[in-house]
Amino acid sequence: MHDFNLAVDRFAYRPAGIGYSKVVPDPIEDSISAFAENLSQPKIMINALLQGDLEGFGWSLARFLMNSTIGGFGLSDPASEFGVPVVDKDFGQTLHVWGVGEGAYLELPFYGPSTERDTVGIMVDIWLNPFSFIGNNTLGDATLYSNVGELLSDRGRYSDTIDAILYESADSYAQARLIYLQNRRFELGTSGDPDAFDPYADPYDDPYADPYAGATADPYYDPYSDPYEDPYALQ
Repeated sequence: MHDFNLAVDRFAYRPAGIGYSKVVPDPIEDSISAFAENLSQPKIMINALLQGDLEGFGWSLARFLMNSTIGGFGLSDPASEFGVPVVDKDFGQTLHVWGVGEGAYLELPFYGPSTERDTVGIMVDIWLNPFSFIGNNTLGDATLYSNVGELLSDRGRYSDTIDAILYESADSYAQARLIYLQNRRFELGTSGDPDAFDPYADPYDDPYADPYAGATADPYYDPYSDPYEDPYALQ
């Protein structure tokens, strides 16, 4: 799957993202990204409530109301100018708050790095955002197109960093996996958790299994011998 995603990026996402950033003027590019971010606020508010984060819900609601009115339907971001913080919530984070483990690392087609928990979160978030399936097709289409524009903008703006990970590292799969898990755990506040999974570990391995189980015993091993004794010393 990683090789497939690399091919998709090389021949589609990368040239489209770089071309988008070069052709679309920066003010328009910023407006499209701001519009997409504003349309994601209902989903963020719902997840904040599901997590019991009333403060986060309030900030997200304030951003949505302010940017939807004086911000011209979200085409600009006056909320940030007034010091309203950005709140980022998703259902994968909600599952974490509810005590669901991250599960195995996955790489999704066309999407990229994820985990079992975050994959469920991605699917649920589609349904948590009313603009994704609202009866008014205009809003649904606007949500889709603005999200695509935001993704292309990010791919173009961060092209050097993404290219270094995907095309210049010795093992792009391991590098992408490590960066994704580290960043995600930092977002969730579990980066310093000693019980967090090793990014390179198999999540289905038994941590309590005897690593020497099944090994053949050395018939010449003396359990009472001195390990520091010089075997060449005179007797």
